Amino acid sequence: MSALLRDAQGATAIEYAMVAGGISVVILAVVNLLGTNVKSLFDQLPGLF
Repeated sequence: MSALLRDAQGATAIEYAMVAGGISVVILAVVNLLGTNVKSLFDQLPGLF
């Protein structure tokens, strides 16, 4: 029983999953913001020529 309580592999895996989830949320927010800006840039290009 004490060996089971000292096992930290499950907690480590959960921590890594939480970090990966947080990073993915940040990436999605940045891509969404940049996508909007890039779309408006390409929408303005035909007027320049």
